[in-house]
Amino acid sequence: MTRTPLPMQVHDLSHFSRALSRQLGETSPPHLTLMNMLSRAAGFQNLQHQRAVQAAADRLGRTKSHIPADHRLIERTLTHFDEEGRLQRWPSKRAVQTLALSGLWSVFPSGTSMTEAKVNAILLAEHHFKDPATLRRTMISCGLLTRQRDGSCYARIEKEPSTEAKTLISRLVACRRLRAADVLSNPPSQPKRA
Repeated sequence: MTRTPLPMQVHDLSHFSRALSRQLGETSPPHLTLMNMLSRAAGFQNLQHQRAVQAAADRLGRTKSHIPADHRLIERTLTHFDEEGRLQRWPSKRAVQTLALSGLWSVFPSGTSMTEAKVNAILLAEHHFKDPATLRRTMISCGLLTRQRDGSCYARIEKEPSTEAKTLISRLVACRRLRAADVLSNPPSQPKRA
């Protein structure tokens, strides 16, 4: 027999923790220990991590989803992109690298085979540090792109992005739209013919 999930929302963790402590009586751990236990039960590392995620969510203006997103990771990843949605520098932390690559993954056409040159052209348009080979190889190792053994054909791997990736991609899409609108309103000048 399957269980039906029973959603629960706590508006004040401290108040909830005190009420639980009263129920547990003398066997209750100290207040801060109990709050850390409740934070871990909710999927966070500890109370401090939960507070940091909530603060980042507030700064990003996002409401909480059913699956809690690590808004702090999203915020850190966004600092590696410019205002036009291009990756400025290669992140040093692996979690940030992987999330940043999910942002690049979103620009590749789905269900389309591409040559290495086409993949490189797409990547060069979306980053500033001129290293499409590193991006391409890391995207393959992260399961975002696939390629033939001889390197003749690349394709985007279709999969459901993580909650963090969805949030990042939506932010980057908005930046890229502004970039496209700017290019349309200010086309590059054509050289004059003699």
